Amino acid sequence: MAKAEKKQGSTLTPMMQQYFRIKAEHPNELVFYRMGDFYELFYDDAKQASELLDISLTSRGHSGGEPIPMAGIPYHSADGYIAKIVRAGRSVAICEQVGDPATSKGPVERKVMRVVTPGTITDEAFLDETRDNLLVAVTTLDQIYGIACLDISCGRFVVTEVKGEEAFHSELARLKPAELLFNDEENLENSLEEYQGLRRQPPWNFELDTSLRLLTQQFQVRDLSGFGCDHLEIALRAAGCLLQYAKETQRTALPHIRSIQVERRDDCVALDAATRRNLELDQNLMGGVENTLASVLDRTATPMGGRLLRRWLHRPLRDLTTIKQRQFSVQCLIEDYRYDPLTPLLKQIGDVERILARVALRSARPRDLERLCRALTALPLIQQELKEIDSPLLAALSDSISDFPDLQQLLSKAIINNPPVVIRDGGVIATGYDSELDELRALSENAGDYLIDLEKRERERTGITTLKVGYNRVHGYYIEISRLQSDQAPTEYIRRQTLKNAERFITPELKEFEDKALSAKSRALAREKALYEALLETLAESLYPLQESAAALAELDVLHNLAERAEQLNYCAPKLSEESGIEITGGRHSVVEQVTDTPFVANDLQMHAERRMLIVTGPNMGGKSTYMRQTALIVLLAHIGSYIPASSANIGLVDRIFTRMGSSDDLAGGRSTFMVEMTETANILNNATSRSLVLMDEVGRGTSTFDGLSLAWACANYLASKTQAFTLFATHYFELTGLADNSSGVANIHLTATEHNDHIIFMHSVHEGPASQSYGLQVAQLAGVPQSVISDAKQKLHQLEQAPITTQSSQPDSAYPMQGDMFSQQPSQLEEELKQVDPDSLTPRQALEALYQLKQLLD
Repeated sequence: MAKAEKKQGSTLTPMMQQYFRIKAEHPNELVFYRMGDFYELFYDDAKQASELLDISLTSRGHSGGEPIPMAGIPYHSADGYIAKIVRAGRSVAICEQVGDPATSKGPVERKVMRVVTPGTITDEAFLDETRDNLLVAVTTLDQIYGIACLDISCGRFVVTEVKGEEAFHSELARLKPAELLFNDEENLENSLEEYQGLRRQPPWNFELDTSLRLLTQQFQVRDLSGFGCDHLEIALRAAGCLLQYAKETQRTALPHIRSIQVERRDDCVALDAATRRNLELDQNLMGGVENTLASVLDRTATPMGGRLLRRWLHRPLRDLTTIKQRQFSVQCLIEDYRYDPLTPLLKQIGDVERILARVALRSARPRDLERLCRALTALPLIQQELKEIDSPLLAALSDSISDFPDLQQLLSKAIINNPPVVIRDGGVIATGYDSELDELRALSENAGDYLIDLEKRERERTGITTLKVGYNRVHGYYIEISRLQSDQAPTEYIRRQTLKNAERFITPELKEFEDKALSAKSRALAREKALYEALLETLAESLYPLQESAAALAELDVLHNLAERAEQLNYCAPKLSEESGIEITGGRHSVVEQVTDTPFVANDLQMHAERRMLIVTGPNMGGKSTYMRQTALIVLLAHIGSYIPASSANIGLVDRIFTRMGSSDDLAGGRSTFMVEMTETANILNNATSRSLVLMDEVGRGTSTFDGLSLAWACANYLASKTQAFTLFATHYFELTGLADNSSGVANIHLTATEHNDHIIFMHSVHEGPASQSYGLQVAQLAGVPQSVISDAKQKLHQLEQAPITTQSSQPDSAYPMQGDMFSQQPSQLEEELKQVDPDSLTPRQALEALYQLKQLLD
């Protein structure tokens, strides 16, 4: 398009020249160019919009002999189209008419009023209420990664620094940025290609001095020491770039961003991307939200509570004091069902966080203010309920939830019930709020009544029977008298128009009414908009305490939700301690127990200093994976302060949770299933500690039997002897059960099944010791494998079980029974012995003895 402009610049119309100037400033955005009641797009923007939005591609005029591609959408329904573009990862520059068409010479002056990008959207129509919408900026120096994260829709601003690429990608997996800014000079693009919304930024946007100046100006402080982040120079570079980008896109101040928080990785239980995926915290393995931990746990009353709950799930804490405070609050809410009266009150709150952000940005809509009014009405009632509960955390939250009676009364008086969606057409401000607005509305709405009354009065006063009052668009209001009676018109009547059979007049009273009535509607709308803007200004003056209240309400909502879930789902309070170990009685899987048609079989687990690794064996579909995952979820829930699905539990704090489960490949990255498996395994072996919880399922199954078994044995041995992490190691390699006899801290457990009439019945019950068999053929039969294949497999299994078992060693000083390889072409022991025989050097007696030995081997 730039080439077209240069080549055809002299042939472009003034309007298209204006468009090209604006487009040059926004080369990466789709420019919505306002023309009357439409937003128009041109050239490549029009072609892309036509495909993205499924709208018609037309043309407007010609340039260089070629038609100019054009696509358009009505401005009053633009939100839906913009939302679709943003969800596709693209950005939109909204270009409005700022000049007056009536007085403009040439094209009406236009200006980009805001840029809507995936990470900076604030409008309710564009956002998922259950998820944070994060703008993230990253930069790195000497393997230290600085990460800054902003949710502009609520003003939450966070920085952190992590060391190493693994920790860096774990953080990004947690944040799931909607838009990701990175330094153009740093070699990060290849490692970030899986994320959408990548935006290159010039290196000078990451300069420390510039960042510090922007941040201190934003927070109106001399330095950042009060926020505890002044030493995080790499993260602050990212924060400065992020803040600058946010301001550029919003084209306005960001008063709702009032502070910056520091998150330290050591404060939480670290979860890598594979663990978050395998545990299905808020997204299942198919990418949906059904049958996830969040889908079971989230019964929050407010959207902001739902988002906070997900943040807790993705960032479990390691601070025992905070965890116990949360747990005690949940306990207090459960007692005497004290959570129950809070439910209807919290449901009145709505998404106050995001409403306040829109108030700060002056983009709040009338229904936002109506919802805010409802929320403010409920605050005193919520505080009253909390006063009855003896919990330090709930008391602190109650103190943070302020009363705003003046604002509540103001909004109640100002905004009508069920207002229109937008202020554009008026009808938002309630009658009685402003006398001037009421008068203007009365003039506009009651003009007909006034004219009828005027006609009646003038007829009675003048005695003219043919007198009537009328209106037309050309001459305005008038008094009409027939030609025969027109000479009886009073002297104050001023002739306005002469018709064939009548004369039309105007009076000073009617002229005054005309001036008021004709402009009343537009003046009423202007007055209403001014009053609405004044409301936003008044609310903005109390923005900080309102935000503090919103944050406290969100936390209260989560605690209230955890209490309700604990009561309804029969969860118990775990005992937490700094001591290592995990003991669970009657543990259950939070999700599986909700979706299964049969009663869930609860199981116990004991892990302590002398029992750190459990080798889990049993049949496929027997419940090994469920048992392992439920353990991780129980531990995770305990670390957010929640009750857990169990009869009782003693849980020591962990520093990380790792999972290596399931099989997948990374075709785009050129990694096979086995390569992905080994990469995840390497991450665990390199980063797990003695305080970590590790789940490993079927390690080594992606390669040959002996390779896989050797790898599985070595990994298990390393975790048991070197790392000493608390490990659940599920395997079908029965040979691994020998580790319990040769390594301290290792024990065998198995899940049971039984056969009945050649069919398998899964018991899903965990018992001590190794499994007696794997039931692989029975599971294959259950899956629908043809009976002929099952029969052939049974015959082959019988042959293999009758074959001699060789012994090999994965470790020089110990031997473990090795399963035979049906595809092995290794020479037999008879062949090996025969190779050693030299007939020419044997005496007749030695030859006879050798023959007997070979015959014995053959037998």
